[in-house]
Amino acid sequence: MASVPAIPDSYNHVLAELECLDPLLSALRLDSSRLKCTCIDVSKRWLALGSSGGGLNLIQKDGWKQRLFLTHKEGAISRVACCLHDEDYVAVATSQGLVVVWELNQERRGKPERIYVSSEHKGRKVTALCWDTAALRVFVGDHVGKVSAIKINTSKQGKAAATFVMFPVQIITTVDSRVVQLDYLDGRLLISSLTRTYLCDTEREKFWKIGNKERDGEFGACFFPVGKNSGNQQPLIYCARPGSRMWEVNFDGEVQSTHQFKQLLSSPPLPVVTLRQDPHYTGSSCSPQSLSFPKLLYLTEHCVVTWTERGIYIFLPQSVQVLLWSEVKDIQDIAVHKSELFCLHTNGKVVHLSLLLVDRCVERLMRRGFWTLAARVSCLFQNSIVSCRARKNLPLEKLEHLKSQLDASTQQDLTVQLEELISKLEPLDSACSSRRSSISSHESFSVLDSGIYRVISRRGSQSDEDSCSLHSQTFSEDERLKEFPVHHEDEQLELENVSHASVVVEADRNETFLPFSIPLSFRSPPPLVSLQAVKESVSSFVRKTTEKIGTLHISPESRGKHEAKDDEQLPELTLSPVASPQEEKESEPQNCQLPEEDRLKAATAETIAKLQDPLVLLEPQCMRRVLQEWLVCLEEKFSREHSALSVKKSKTVCAEEQRAVLEENLQVAPADRDPVDKEQSGILEGCIEKENTDEICVSKTTRENGTDVLGPLGCGFRASPPCAIDPNVLKDLVELTTLCFELQVFSCGTGEAEESSEGSLPSAASGTLACRFLRSYFFLLDLKRVKQCIITTCATCPNVWETYIAGLKELTCHSPVALAMESEDMLKILRLLHDLGPWDDSPLLLAHAQRLYEKFGETALRPMIKFHPSILPSDIKQLCRNDPAHFLAYLDSLVKSKPEDKRSFLLRSLLQPESIRLDWLCLAVSHDAPQRTNTMDEEGNPRPRSHLFTWGYSQLILLLIKLPADFVMKEKMADICKSHGFWPGYLFLCLELDRRREALTNIVHLDDLSLLNGEDGSIPETIEEWKFVLHLARNHSTAVHHHSPQKGNAVSNGGPSCPDCITVENVALLLAKAIGPNRALPLVQECGLTLELSERFTAVCEILRIAEKRQRALIQSMLERCDRFLWSQQA
Repeated sequence: MASVPAIPDSYNHVLAELECLDPLLSALRLDSSRLKCTCIDVSKRWLALGSSGGGLNLIQKDGWKQRLFLTHKEGAISRVACCLHDEDYVAVATSQGLVVVWELNQERRGKPERIYVSSEHKGRKVTALCWDTAALRVFVGDHVGKVSAIKINTSKQGKAAATFVMFPVQIITTVDSRVVQLDYLDGRLLISSLTRTYLCDTEREKFWKIGNKERDGEFGACFFPVGKNSGNQQPLIYCARPGSRMWEVNFDGEVQSTHQFKQLLSSPPLPVVTLRQDPHYTGSSCSPQSLSFPKLLYLTEHCVVTWTERGIYIFLPQSVQVLLWSEVKDIQDIAVHKSELFCLHTNGKVVHLSLLLVDRCVERLMRRGFWTLAARVSCLFQNSIVSCRARKNLPLEKLEHLKSQLDASTQQDLTVQLEELISKLEPLDSACSSRRSSISSHESFSVLDSGIYRVISRRGSQSDEDSCSLHSQTFSEDERLKEFPVHHEDEQLELENVSHASVVVEADRNETFLPFSIPLSFRSPPPLVSLQAVKESVSSFVRKTTEKIGTLHISPESRGKHEAKDDEQLPELTLSPVASPQEEKESEPQNCQLPEEDRLKAATAETIAKLQDPLVLLEPQCMRRVLQEWLVCLEEKFSREHSALSVKKSKTVCAEEQRAVLEENLQVAPADRDPVDKEQSGILEGCIEKENTDEICVSKTTRENGTDVLGPLGCGFRASPPCAIDPNVLKDLVELTTLCFELQVFSCGTGEAEESSEGSLPSAASGTLACRFLRSYFFLLDLKRVKQCIITTCATCPNVWETYIAGLKELTCHSPVALAMESEDMLKILRLLHDLGPWDDSPLLLAHAQRLYEKFGETALRPMIKFHPSILPSDIKQLCRNDPAHFLAYLDSLVKSKPEDKRSFLLRSLLQPESIRLDWLCLAVSHDAPQRTNTMDEEGNPRPRSHLFTWGYSQLILLLIKLPADFVMKEKMADICKSHGFWPGYLFLCLELDRRREALTNIVHLDDLSLLNGEDGSIPETIEEWKFVLHLARNHSTAVHHHSPQKGNAVSNGGPSCPDCITVENVALLLAKAIGPNRALPLVQECGLTLELSERFTAVCEILRIAEKRQRALIQSMLERCDRFLWSQQA
C-alpha cells in the first residue's frame, strides 16, 4: 500500500479552488480565440473582467450574476480598477491610452454613464491604475513613466463652485522608466518603476526616493496596513528587490531592513486543492529560488502575495516567513480581496482561489459533497489536523462521517490512511475506538446525535446516494434565465443533522462543480447534441428523481416538508390537450396496475442509475445503448395499450406503406450504393418482413423490435397518455424519451437501432424514423427541447418539422384560436392570441402561427414580432422555408421594431449559431436589390455612382456587416457584398480587413469624391496611398474620355461642372487640405501630374496658405491670454 507523504504541521494554510469560473467565461464568450479576458480587478461586490473586444463585464460576486456590460470604442481594455470605498465607480484604461471613468448609478437604479474621459496618456500604454482610498481620485501610470491624477466631480458631491478654468487632470510626476505598480494609502502614493520606488505625499506635493540602490526589471511595491489592534503604529511599505528579497520601509520612506526569502523558498510547493486533479505532494526539497516579484499585493492581515511564471508565493514579511507557495503556471495578473485571489492566465482563463486554513478547506469540501478530495486533503495535511488547532472545525465525528462516504472496494488505500488519521485523534482505549472497531466489518456507518453508530449501505442503494439533493438550490424559471446559482461559502447548512440520515453520493471529478445555468440573456443555449448540455440535463434529472426516494430515511415531519418543496420546484407537464369525445373513450385512463408498468418503473430507475455513471454519461454510444435497452420496456408498455388497434389494421396495407416509404427514402442506383447503404436497406426491409407474419406474431414483433415506432406515417398522434401514469413517473419518462430523440435513438431493435443511433442512416431514412417516433411518443416529449433539436440537427429533413407542427396542431385543435380561424379576421385572431398570453416559451404558439401563415400568408408574419421572444426568427424561418422573402420581411420588421441603439444587440443575440449570419446576408442582398448589371461592369468593377442605388434591406445588411466578427467571417461577407454589388458594405469590410488599396481602387471606380473625404477612415493615410490614388484618378479620367469622348467636357479636370467627381485636380486639392499646400505641390510634381491642374488649384492653395497663417496667429493669441490669466491668479 502506497502511503501519501504528509505535509509538515508548520503548513496549515492551503490555496483551494472551490468554484470553477469556466462556465462563467463561456457564458460571457470570453473563452474563444477571438475574444478573451485581458485584465481583471475585484472588490467586495464586483468582479471586473476587461476583454480584447473593448467590453467590460461587471459580475456581481453574490450569485455570479452579470449585472453590467460597458462598451468602449477606444480599443481593447488594458487595465481596470474598482473604487473600493465607493463601488459605484470604476476606471478603465484602453489600448489607445484613454482612461474612462464610469459612474454605475446602482443606488439610483439608473444607467451607467461616463463621467470623465482622460486623454492625458493617449498614444501610450497605461500600465497601472489605482484609486484614492478616501476621495474620488484615480492615479494613472504609463510606460514612459508619466503619473497623473484624475479628480472626479459627480452629482453626488453637489454642484462644484464656479471657476473660470477647471483642471480635473493633474500631472503628479514623471519617473525615469515605466511604471510597474501604483498603490495608495492615507495620502501617500507609492510609485514602483523599473529602476526604483518613489513615495509621494500628494497633499504637500513632496517626493522621496526609497533606498539608494537601483534595480533593473519589474519589481512591485505595496503598502502594508497595520492591524486593528496595533495602536498608533504607522503602516509599513514593502518593496521587491532582486534575489527574492524585500525592503521593509517605514511610512516616511526610510528603509528599516532587508528580508531574504531565497533559502526559505527551497521548501517543496504545496498542492492547490482543486477538482481538476488530485493533490500531490513530493516532500523533496528544491534548490533555493532567486526570483523577481513583479507585483506585491496586500492579502488579509499580515500577508503579502506575489507571483512569477512558476507559481504563487504568500509571505509573512513581518516575521520573515513563507506561508506557502504553490505551482501555478502562466499567470498574467492577480486581483485580491481579503482572502480571495482571482488569477488571470496568459490564455485569458480566470481561476478563483481562496486562502484557507486546512480544516476550513476540508469542511467546505465536505459541505459540497466532494468526499474523495476532502479525504485526500485530510491525509496530506494530517499533521496539521492532528494538532489542536483544527479540532474545533474538524472534530472526530466529521472525520468518521467522511470515512463512511468512501467506497471500501475502490478506495481501500485512502480509507486505511483516513483510519490511521482518526486513530491519532483519539486515545487507543477510548470507548469511541472500541465501538468503531466492533463494527469495522461493516461497509460504512454514521454517528447519530445520541452517540449511537448506525450502519448504512455504501453506494448500492439509490436512496442512499442522494441526500445531497436536500441541499440543492432551485430557482424559478425567470431566475434561471438571469442568474448563475452557486453554493455560497457562508450558507448555513447543518451538515451533521442531515448527513447522518443518509449517505451522500460523491460528485464526479469531471463534473463542473459550480452549477452555472448556461441559458442567459446574453448567450444562447448550446446545441442539444452537445455532451455538456446532455450531461447537465441528466444530472438535474437524476437529482430531482432520487430526491423523493431519499426522503424515505427522513422523519415524517421532514418528509412532508420536502415533498411539498418538491411539488413547488418541479415544473408541471404542459400537455393538457382537449380531446374529442371519441378520443376520450379510447384513451380513458385505466387505474389497474399492469406488470408492464412495474417493469417500466424498474427499468426507468435502472436507466437513471446507469446514466449517472460518468463512463456512460460522457460516451454517446454508451448512452445510446442504455436508452435502447430502456426503450424496449417503454414500447412493451404502450404497444400493449394499442395492440388491438394494430392487429385490426390490414397487415398487407401496412407492409406496402412501409415498403413504399423505405423505397422512397433509400432509392439509390445499384452502382452508387455502398455496402453500408445496402446493409441499412436490408435491415429496414427486414423490419417490414417481420410485420408480414401471422396475427399471433404481430404483438410479439411489436414489443421486441419496436415496430410500433416504425408504424405507418398515416397513424394519428398519441397526444395524451393511453392510460393513467403516476405524475412522478411521467416526469421521468418525459426526460428519458426526450433524451432518446436528441440522441436519435428512435428504435429499440438490435441492428437498425444501432445504425440509426450512430447517425449513419441516410438523412431521409433517419427523418422517417424521427417522424414515427414523434407520432408514437408525442405525449412523452419535452416540446421545447424537441423543437430546438429539430432546428439544429434535422434541417435537411423538412418532414420532421412538419410532423412536429402537425402534433402541435392536434394539441391545439380545440383551442379558441383554432375555432376562430375559420370565421374571424386576422386582427381579431391576433387580439385573441394576445389575450390568451403570456405565452412565455410555449411551443403551442407555433401551431397558431402556422395556421395564420397558411391562411393569410406574409401579412400574418409581421405582427408576429409582438410575440418575440416566444417566437424566434429560427421558428419563422422554418414556417416559411419555401419562401425566404417572407422570412426576410419578418426579420427586417423585427429589427426595426427596436430603437437604433438596441438593434445591434438584438441581432447579435439572434445569430446563434454564428454561421447563419452568412445565410441571412445572402438573403438580404439578393432580395429587393438592384440588378447586377447596374452595379458592376463586365470586368466586375463598380459602375460610377452605383453605391447610391436603393437597397430594400440596406439597414439590415449594414447591421449584419458591422457586428463583431472574426477575420474569416469578414472575408466571406466581403465576397458576398462584392458578388452582389453592395459597395457600401464592401468598402467598409475592405477597411476592416486592412485592404486599403482595394478599397481605394473601388472608390475611384465609383467616382464619388465624398467617399474619400468622409469620416469612415477611407481618406488616404500615407504618401504612398496619395500617389496611388492620384495615378488611379488619372487612369480613370483617361478611361472615361476613351469610352465617352462626346462627354469629355462633363468630366474635364478642374471644371466646376464636376466638383464631386474623382479627378486629378480634385484629389490634389484634397491632398492640399490634408497635408498643406506647401507639401502637396511637390508631391503632385513628383507624380508628373502638373499638366492636369488648372488655375483653380493655384488659387485654392493660396487661400489655404492664408487661412493657415491666420489660424496660427489666433492660436498664439489665445495661448498668450491664457498665460497672462494664470500668472494673474498666482499673484
